[in-house]
Amino acid sequence: MTGRTHPSAISRFGIGLAALALAATACTSGGAETQSNSTDPAADAEPATLVIAPEDGVETVAPNTPITVTSENGTISDVKVDQVVPDEATVEGQGEDDPALYEVTGTLNGDGTEWTSDWNLRPGAEVTVTATAENEAGETTELVREFTTEAAVPGQRLELSPYSTYPQDGQTVGVGMPIVLSFDLPVTNKAQVESSIRIVSEQGMTGSWRWLDDKNVAFRPETYWEPYQQVSVEARLAGVEASEGVYGVRNSRIDFEIGRELMVTMNVPDHEAVVTIDGEHERTFPVSNGKASRNFDTTSSGIHVLMERYEHLTMDSSTVGIPEGSPGSYKVDVQYAVRTSSSGEFFHEASYNGNIGIANTSNGCTNMRMDDALWFFENTLMGDVVETTGTDRIKEWNNGWGHWQLTWDEWLSESVTGEPYTTDGSNPPGSVHGVQ
Repeated sequence: MTGRTHPSAISRFGIGLAALALAATACTSGGAETQSNSTDPAADAEPATLVIAPEDGVETVAPNTPITVTSENGTISDVKVDQVVPDEATVEGQGEDDPALYEVTGTLNGDGTEWTSDWNLRPGAEVTVTATAENEAGETTELVREFTTEAAVPGQRLELSPYSTYPQDGQTVGVGMPIVLSFDLPVTNKAQVESSIRIVSEQGMTGSWRWLDDKNVAFRPETYWEPYQQVSVEARLAGVEASEGVYGVRNSRIDFEIGRELMVTMNVPDHEAVVTIDGEHERTFPVSNGKASRNFDTTSSGIHVLMERYEHLTMDSSTVGIPEGSPGSYKVDVQYAVRTSSSGEFFHEASYNGNIGIANTSNGCTNMRMDDALWFFENTLMGDVVETTGTDRIKEWNNGWGHWQLTWDEWLSESVTGEPYTTDGSNPPGSVHGVQ
């Protein structure tokens, strides 16, 4: 696989690459050789010289070591980074990913004299860097550098936890959907890990990451996602040092789609919920919300995001801290349950509740009639938004996916990079590399 320049630098490389295609040069890892492509007898420019770091003589480096290429008397026209991981160093399952995910691109400075790698290197890899520069006369210089990267130690290999990462690859989700990545080991170098995750959406949006704890990080845009667009998440974790001696071993990609904009608004005292799709009224259905005899059975006000769903579910108060036999305990089987919080709030069928549309008598959930509950179950998506008002219990921002409870400034203030990120194909802010 080859390392290419960042897209912003491609236009500066066109002439050099054309010259490179016309003139093959001999190369060695110990020095640079030049060849003239110019027939102009007046061309007396000095040959371009190249330096590649890690420098010659350093055989093994940490995988989060940046590669830099510098040139004098010329501009850099191409940099290729080949990585080969021997079979004995390959982590199980590592070879199943798209090879393009391991391509090491780089960013060129304004005058074309310094190239720096955008991403880290694979642990346990044999690396070959081939750099080419061109002087004013069109003469090319090529330099090759070879080295290896340290292998990741068993038990200290950072990977994503696939069953706790959302959305899943191939899903269609609602406009309020956060991107939640879960890791199998604690992360202390959060800025490096955060900067190793690239998000691209068809309609570029400004957003930011926020760490929920040492193993979980969430991304949300400044405003709800624009509907009807594709989004991809590239977690370029290979080589990132998550904590001392702990390196990522795999790069992975998640592709998902933002669907139509479905919004539910519910003022609890009104005993009804209103559904709109793409701004148009779709359905109004009667509900019964929490009886509000205490905080626990008060439906929370705020912005909820639909989470997991169950066709059949036993609602058991012992799972939320109210043991069987205690005051207010319950255990009831329901159908078509859609979660809106981690603290036990659901939209669900409650045929046993005769107060639907009349009074709020539930234990905090939104009770619906069977036909409405079935419609809700079948027509909503993970990531759809429910905006609830009318109660004195305010939903906590970290209760489920309550991330929209924070203002944009509040959300952004907890990003470890401290900078917003636009999902337009740009690389994330901050450095993925270790101490240089």
